[in-house]
Amino acid sequence: MAHALVPAEIADHTTCLLLRLGQVTYKLTEDVLAPFGLRTRHYTVLKALAASGPDGQHALGTKLRIDPATMVSVVDDLESLSCAERNRDPRDRRRVLVSITDKGRDLIGRADSALTELNDTLLVELTGGQRGDLHEILNKLCSGETMPAAFDQLRG
Repeated sequence: MAHALVPAEIADHTTCLLLRLGQVTYKLTEDVLAPFGLRTRHYTVLKALAASGPDGQHALGTKLRIDPATMVSVVDDLESLSCAERNRDPRDRRRVLVSITDKGRDLIGRADSALTELNDTLLVELTGGQRGDLHEILNKLCSGETMPAAFDQLRG
């Protein structure tokens, strides 16, 4: 039998549970995305571009809470994979727009399937209802005011 991820003496702190689960799921997600040549940050940017269309590199980084230097690196990586491209905004030539390519859309589709498999594997001990509840609770924390504000305050 496997040992618990979080020792019982600290498992009564929800933040300790979230921290450890975050560490584990981050590593497992990185491993699932690696065969596609992607990391979590690449996947995040591609998903945002697929959902909302071309966006300014700076605005996209701000929306995704990715610092400017990392954002440049991520878009560089995605361009080298032919998954995204940068173009000047025709309405404001000073602004650079980032857009997803057809190859990027294809890659996201395959990565989504792999991540769905990972979700199914990791959440096998939960019923469908529990999975839905967990997703709803986590989404509420991510989209509420407290967590995002606390994170933004840390980042300065």
